[in-house]
Amino acid sequence: MDDSKFQNLVAGGSNFELRRAVERLREGLFDPLGVQLLTSGGAKLDKIFDRGVTALDKNEPSHLCICGAYGQGKSHSLTYIKQKALADNFVVSHMNLDPRQIPFHNFQAVYRAVMAGMEFPHGEKSVVSVWKKGVEQWLSLPENNKKTSLDLIPRDMPHRFKAILVAMASPNMALSARKKKFKKYARFKPREFPWILKNALLGKDIPAWRLSAAFHYRQVPFYKDSSLVCKDSAQYLAMVKALAALFQNLGFKGWVILFDEGESIAQTRITSRSNSYELLHNMFYPDVESGGFYPVFAFTHDFFSLVSQEAYDRTRILKGRKNGSPHPLEIPLFKRDYHSAWKDINVHTLHDLSAAEWKILIHKLIVLHGRAYDWLPESDLMQPQMVKILSSHAGAEPRLKLRLLVNHLDLEQQKEVLDTLIL
Repeated sequence: MDDSKFQNLVAGGSNFELRRAVERLREGLFDPLGVQLLTSGGAKLDKIFDRGVTALDKNEPSHLCICGAYGQGKSHSLTYIKQKALADNFVVSHMNLDPRQIPFHNFQAVYRAVMAGMEFPHGEKSVVSVWKKGVEQWLSLPENNKKTSLDLIPRDMPHRFKAILVAMASPNMALSARKKKFKKYARFKPREFPWILKNALLGKDIPAWRLSAAFHYRQVPFYKDSSLVCKDSAQYLAMVKALAALFQNLGFKGWVILFDEGESIAQTRITSRSNSYELLHNMFYPDVESGGFYPVFAFTHDFFSLVSQEAYDRTRILKGRKNGSPHPLEIPLFKRDYHSAWKDINVHTLHDLSAAEWKILIHKLIVLHGRAYDWLPESDLMQPQMVKILSSHAGAEPRLKLRLLVNHLDLEQQKEVLDTLIL
């Protein structure tokens, strides 16, 4: 970011927003405004992200892995990408993986998290309202007057969710007051249908019998063609890819999903890691076209070290009764050697800032702190002091260095206040 743009952002920010950004830096956290103001290497991130967007425009698969040590700026980089993706008309979801609450191998849980954390550009709030508004506009076009909402939905979307979307865009069956009293229409509960359909779309465990009632009375003709049960992780990954393609059909660039704490995948048992690796492989190298789907992961170096050290020749014994054979069957724990298979994945490694980059960052931090707390720090005097602080903590992580710099500015501001009171 050039200095004029930085000055405009600082001048345009409210005092509350600027103080919040500084206070979060003081706690070792990141803030959306702070990310805008203090990101170093933004041009490089822009270039790498745009390369993936170009691949999506050619209907080619795309992904990005941000790799760095703890405190080196992975979460900061993901937030920067989030802001850029929203500005570029992408739908964006940002989530933290967790081996206990949101384990990657349980992709139904991941699906629920990305749906809950979904953000739309231009102020749209809900995926349900976006879908209803989008399909209404699409059907109103003269060339689509003989089509239905089903024609807008990607063909490879899992059956359960395809029926949900069609039902959302369909009216309730018209029943007279007399018919509503009949026992055969006991499941006609139109007030419940929006809640049922919304929560089912968000990945909640809505029973198939409740869904079937909504589908019947919303007049979805194909809902009995296949099972309405969706439990397999591969089905939820397929739904994510299909939703990304649907968002493109609705006029968005696609769906960027930011997975923070990706190294948590390595903190599970070997069978779970095996399932997670295969899901990752299907994101890096999809078997079918996945237009509009752009996954971005944040990993530590330790994750890739573990991937390289896995015992890919390890097997487990499946006894005769379970495999339908009188003899035990030896089954590999891993479907493939992922270390070899991922040689050409798109990895962007974060590096420590250079001395010149730290100098620019110090200048911006001084201006930000002064504007946030209504004082006039002497930049020429403070910059050498802050450079000295950095040199004495050369091995510290960037997050800690920023905290030290903010603490120094806090002390200088307090000195100025005391001097003013004495005078």
